[in-house]
Amino acid sequence: MKNLPKLIISVISCELVGFLGTSFTISAIPTWYATLSKPFFAPPNWIFGPVWTLLYLMMGVAFYLIWKQGWKKKKVKTAGNYFLAQLVLNFIWSPIFFGLRSPLIALLVIVAMWALIVLTMKKFYPLSRLASYLLIPYMLWVSFAILLNAAIVVLN
Repeated sequence: MKNLPKLIISVISCELVGFLGTSFTISAIPTWYATLSKPFFAPPNWIFGPVWTLLYLMMGVAFYLIWKQGWKKKKVKTAGNYFLAQLVLNFIWSPIFFGLRSPLIALLVIVAMWALIVLTMKKFYPLSRLASYLLIPYMLWVSFAILLNAAIVVLN
């Protein structure tokens, strides 16, 4: 129970990143995004909200599993900083893609984010295999998002 605040902070912080990004997304979906040519494999818009909500939950739990081991430990701090770096890129993707309407710059951001996710998973693994495994769906979804983002760049 002594680590419960860390769990709550971890999950809420990750969910907050997603929530803040929606302010750029929601207004652009029926207007600008609707006008873009999308590939045949683009999922329906309604799927993104539930998927990201679940992914942010899993990310928060993964971060918690690392953080509860003690931020003063060098390996924990390093792993945590990789996680936070990818979370920053996650946060700025929506304002770039939807706010600035710049799929090309967003593609560069999401590729860098994917690389940081993979590095985060590698840093998490020796500290908590479960934390690393919890990031697999996130990495896979971002892999798909890279393909979708790239296809939008090519098609538009």
